Amino acid sequence: MYKVFVNDKPLFLTSTVEKETDFQTFLLDGVDIEQLVTRMFSNKVEKAHLYHPDEKLILKKLKEKIPVAKAGGGLVYNKKGEILFILRNGKWDLPKGGIEKGEDIEETAMREVEEETGAKNLVIVQKLQKTYHIFKRNGNYKLKITHWFEMISNHRGALTPQANEGIEKAVWLKPDEVKEALKNSYENIKLLFEEQHIKEIK
Repeated sequence: MYKVFVNDKPLFLTSTVEKETDFQTFLLDGVDIEQLVTRMFSNKVEKAHLYHPDEKLILKKLKEKIPVAKAGGGLVYNKKGEILFILRNGKWDLPKGGIEKGEDIEETAMREVEEETGAKNLVIVQKLQKTYHIFKRNGNYKLKITHWFEMISNHRGALTPQANEGIEKAVWLKPDEVKEALKNSYENIKLLFEEQHIKEIK
């Protein structure tokens, strides 16, 4: 199953049909994907399952209909076990950004973390999952696929939020503060913690 967030509403690409659910179910063969995305953006559909026996085929069709923007980001720990967060547009987020020509995705993730927060001495520990969300820019939909990496940093100095990217704060949060911050974050960020790091913030 793939979880795609459309304007922070869940669209699950799934190969199983669930009965008794609060999700609307659509069959891949009979749905206009762009129309479904538009209906989710305009709050006419709150939650949806997009069904086909082959989940990878659903994702392939989605990519054919909606242009992909590839991004890299970091879930960064310091030596105290704190996690690096940014505050942008009034919501807590993790540093991430789009790939540039000639970069591999690991380079993108590390560059974006450093640019958005000022954190240096970054080392990638492991690759995490990808997250998927659809956003609208200049009237067009884009499917952002973000490749996430767990990183560590021994950066000691002050952090410098990238103001020209609308970032108000860049801070190290303790596990209890992370739990609080996630209440005012995005669904795909919560997903990273649910699936990979729940042990860290219990």
